[in-house]
Amino acid sequence: MSHGFEEVVLSGDRVVLEPLNAGHADALANAAADGELWKLWYTFVPAPDAVAAYIDTALAEREQGGLAFAVRDRASDTVIGSTRFCHVDTNNRRAEVGYTWYAARFQRTAINSECKRLMLAHAFDSFGAIAIEFRTHWHNRASRAAIARLGAKQDGVLRNHMKSADGIYRDTVVFSITDQEWPAVRQNLDFQLGRTA
Repeated sequence: MSHGFEEVVLSGDRVVLEPLNAGHADALANAAADGELWKLWYTFVPAPDAVAAYIDTALAEREQGGLAFAVRDRASDTVIGSTRFCHVDTNNRRAEVGYTWYAARFQRTAINSECKRLMLAHAFDSFGAIAIEFRTHWHNRASRAAIARLGAKQDGVLRNHMKSADGIYRDTVVFSITDQEWPAVRQNLDFQLGRTA
Protein backbone atom coordinates (compact mmCIF):
# COMPACT_ATOMS: atom_id res chain seq x y z
CA MET A 1 0.00 0.00 0.00
CA SER A 2 3.04 2.23 -0.34
CA HIS A 3 1.40 4.65 -2.77
CA GLY A 4 -2.19 4.21 -1.69
CA PHE A 5 -4.83 2.47 -3.74
CA GLU A 6 -4.29 2.31 -7.49
CA GLU A 7 -7.35 2.49 -9.71
CA VAL A 8 -8.86 -0.94 -10.18
CA VAL A 9 -12.21 -2.46 -11.13
CA LEU A 10 -13.52 -4.99 -8.59
CA SER A 11 -16.07 -7.47 -9.94
CA GLY A 12 -18.40 -9.82 -8.11
CA ASP A 13 -21.49 -11.86 -8.92
CA ARG A 14 -23.90 -9.02 -8.07
CA VAL A 15 -21.87 -5.82 -8.39
CA VAL A 16 -19.02 -4.17 -10.21
CA LEU A 17 -17.06 -1.47 -8.39
CA GLU A 18 -15.82 1.03 -10.97
CA PRO A 19 -13.45 3.91 -10.20
CA LEU A 20 -15.71 6.91 -9.72
CA ASN A 21 -15.60 9.61 -12.41
CA ALA A 22 -17.64 12.57 -13.63
CA GLY A 23 -19.50 10.32 -16.07
CA HIS A 24 -21.29 8.68 -13.13
CA ALA A 25 -22.96 11.94 -12.01
CA ASP A 26 -26.41 11.44 -13.55
CA ALA A 27 -26.69 7.84 -12.40
CA LEU A 28 -25.61 8.76 -8.84
CA ALA A 29 -28.14 11.61 -8.77
CA ASN A 30 -30.86 9.10 -9.67
CA ALA A 31 -29.61 6.67 -7.03
CA ALA A 32 -29.66 9.36 -4.32
CA ALA A 33 -33.19 10.34 -5.35
CA ASP A 34 -34.38 6.79 -4.64
CA GLY A 35 -35.37 7.32 -1.01
CA GLU A 36 -34.35 11.02 -0.91
CA LEU A 37 -31.21 9.87 0.87
CA TRP A 38 -29.76 13.37 1.30
CA LYS A 39 -32.50 14.08 3.84
CA LEU A 40 -31.07 11.56 6.32
CA TRP A 41 -29.61 13.81 9.01
CA TYR A 42 -27.15 11.26 10.47
CA THR A 43 -25.24 10.47 7.27
CA PHE A 44 -24.01 12.27 4.18
CA VAL A 45 -25.43 11.46 0.77
CA PRO A 46 -25.32 14.21 -1.84
CA ALA A 47 -28.52 15.81 -3.09
CA PRO A 48 -28.93 15.33 -6.86
CA ASP A 49 -27.74 18.88 -7.56
CA ALA A 50 -24.61 18.33 -5.40
CA VAL A 51 -23.39 15.08 -6.97
CA ALA A 52 -20.84 16.77 -9.25
CA ALA A 53 -19.18 18.47 -6.26
CA TYR A 54 -19.32 15.17 -4.35
CA ILE A 55 -17.45 13.44 -7.17
CA ASP A 56 -14.89 16.27 -7.37
CA THR A 57 -14.16 15.92 -3.64
CA ALA A 58 -13.79 12.14 -3.95
CA LEU A 59 -11.41 12.50 -6.89
CA ALA A 60 -9.33 15.06 -4.99
CA GLU A 61 -8.77 12.43 -2.29
CA ARG A 62 -6.78 10.41 -4.84
CA GLU A 63 -3.85 12.66 -3.90
CA GLN A 64 -3.88 11.06 -0.43
CA GLY A 65 -4.10 7.52 -1.82
CA GLY A 66 -7.88 7.12 -1.58
CA LEU A 67 -10.05 5.45 -4.19
CA ALA A 68 -13.77 6.07 -4.71
CA PHE A 69 -16.04 3.68 -6.56
CA ALA A 70 -19.38 3.83 -8.32
CA VAL A 71 -21.34 0.69 -7.42
CA ARG A 72 -22.97 -0.91 -10.46
CA ASP A 73 -25.71 -3.53 -10.03
CA ARG A 74 -25.00 -6.29 -12.55
CA ALA A 75 -28.63 -7.41 -12.95
CA SER A 76 -29.92 -3.98 -13.99
CA ASP A 77 -26.59 -2.60 -15.29
CA THR A 78 -27.32 0.51 -13.23
CA VAL A 79 -25.11 2.58 -10.92
CA ILE A 80 -26.84 2.34 -7.55
CA GLY A 81 -24.49 4.10 -5.12
CA SER A 82 -20.94 4.75 -4.08
CA THR A 83 -18.25 3.65 -1.62
CA ARG A 84 -14.56 4.35 -1.17
CA PHE A 85 -11.22 3.73 0.46
CA CYS A 86 -10.35 6.89 2.40
CA HIS A 87 -8.09 8.15 5.20
CA VAL A 88 -5.30 5.98 3.85
CA ASP A 89 -2.29 5.69 6.17
CA THR A 90 0.40 4.11 4.02
CA ASN A 91 3.05 4.10 6.77
CA ASN A 92 0.88 2.03 9.07
CA ARG A 93 -0.88 0.10 6.28
CA ARG A 94 -4.35 1.15 7.39
CA ALA A 95 -7.33 2.65 5.60
CA GLU A 96 -11.00 3.28 6.11
CA VAL A 97 -13.88 2.02 3.99
CA GLY A 98 -16.49 4.73 4.08
CA TYR A 99 -18.84 7.10 2.27
CA THR A 100 -20.96 4.06 1.46
CA TRP A 101 -24.54 4.54 0.32
CA TYR A 102 -26.98 2.79 -1.98
CA ALA A 103 -30.33 3.64 -3.56
CA ALA A 104 -33.12 2.76 -1.13
CA ARG A 105 -34.34 -0.24 -3.14
CA PHE A 106 -30.89 -1.89 -2.82
CA GLN A 107 -30.51 -1.42 0.92
CA ARG A 108 -30.83 -4.47 3.18
CA THR A 109 -29.84 -6.76 0.30
CA ALA A 110 -26.66 -8.77 -0.35
CA ILE A 111 -25.22 -5.81 -2.30
CA ASN A 112 -23.41 -4.29 0.70
CA SER A 113 -21.93 -7.60 1.81
CA GLU A 114 -20.54 -8.27 -1.65
CA CYS A 115 -19.14 -4.74 -1.99
CA LYS A 116 -17.36 -5.08 1.33
CA ARG A 117 -16.14 -8.59 0.46
CA LEU A 118 -14.54 -7.24 -2.72
CA MET A 119 -13.01 -4.22 -1.01
CA LEU A 120 -11.67 -6.12 1.99
CA ALA A 121 -10.09 -8.76 -0.25
CA HIS A 122 -8.44 -6.03 -2.28
CA ALA A 123 -7.17 -4.24 0.84
CA PHE A 124 -5.85 -7.29 2.69
CA ASP A 125 -4.82 -9.61 -0.14
CA SER A 126 -3.52 -7.16 -2.75
CA PHE A 127 -2.15 -4.32 -0.63
CA GLY A 128 -1.22 -6.00 2.63
CA ALA A 129 -3.34 -3.80 4.90
CA ILE A 130 -3.06 -4.65 8.61
CA ALA A 131 -6.42 -3.09 9.51
CA ILE A 132 -9.44 -1.62 7.76
CA GLU A 133 -11.67 0.80 9.66
CA PHE A 134 -15.34 1.64 9.37
CA ARG A 135 -16.83 4.75 10.98
CA THR A 136 -20.41 5.82 11.37
CA HIS A 137 -22.64 8.23 13.28
CA TRP A 138 -23.78 6.99 16.69
CA HIS A 139 -27.41 7.51 15.62
CA ASN A 140 -27.03 5.58 12.35
CA ARG A 141 -28.16 2.33 13.89
CA ALA A 142 -28.71 0.60 10.53
CA SER A 143 -25.10 1.32 9.54
CA ARG A 144 -23.75 0.15 12.90
CA ALA A 145 -25.66 -3.13 12.58
CA ALA A 146 -24.51 -3.64 8.98
CA ILE A 147 -20.86 -3.07 9.95
CA ALA A 148 -21.13 -5.53 12.84
CA ARG A 149 -22.74 -8.12 10.52
CA LEU A 150 -19.65 -7.92 8.31
CA GLY A 151 -17.60 -9.20 11.24
CA ALA A 152 -16.00 -5.89 12.23
CA LYS A 153 -15.42 -5.28 15.93
CA GLN A 154 -16.24 -2.01 17.64
CA ASP A 155 -13.08 -0.21 18.73
CA GLY A 156 -14.81 2.62 20.52
CA VAL A 157 -16.77 5.85 20.28
CA LEU A 158 -15.14 9.20 19.48
CA ARG A 159 -17.22 11.65 21.48
CA ASN A 160 -17.92 15.08 19.97
CA HIS A 161 -15.79 13.93 17.06
CA MET A 162 -17.04 16.07 14.18
CA LYS A 163 -19.33 19.02 13.60
CA SER A 164 -22.02 18.38 11.02
CA ALA A 165 -23.22 20.91 8.44
CA ASP A 166 -25.96 22.03 10.84
CA GLY A 167 -23.43 22.75 13.59
CA ILE A 168 -24.26 19.77 15.80
CA TYR A 169 -21.37 17.62 17.02
CA ARG A 170 -21.59 13.93 16.28
CA ASP A 171 -20.27 10.95 18.18
CA THR A 172 -18.49 8.61 15.75
CA VAL A 173 -18.48 4.85 16.28
CA VAL A 174 -15.25 3.22 15.07
CA PHE A 175 -15.05 -0.42 13.97
CA SER A 176 -12.21 -2.38 12.41
CA ILE A 177 -11.17 -5.69 10.91
CA THR A 178 -7.52 -6.72 11.28
CA ASP A 179 -5.44 -8.85 8.95
CA GLN A 180 -5.51 -11.69 11.52
CA GLU A 181 -9.32 -11.56 11.56
CA TRP A 182 -9.68 -11.35 7.79
CA PRO A 183 -9.65 -15.14 7.04
CA ALA A 184 -12.59 -15.76 9.40
CA VAL A 185 -14.43 -12.64 8.20
CA ARG A 186 -13.90 -13.73 4.58
CA GLN A 187 -15.19 -17.22 5.34
CA ASN A 188 -18.30 -15.81 7.04
CA LEU A 189 -19.01 -13.35 4.21
CA ASP A 190 -18.64 -16.12 1.63
CA PHE A 191 -21.01 -18.30 3.66
CA GLN A 192 -23.61 -15.53 3.95
CA LEU A 193 -23.33 -14.57 0.28
CA GLY A 194 -23.68 -18.24 -0.71
CA ARG A 195 -26.96 -18.42 1.17
CA THR A 196 -28.38 -15.47 -0.79
CA ALA A 197 -27.22 -16.61 -4.23
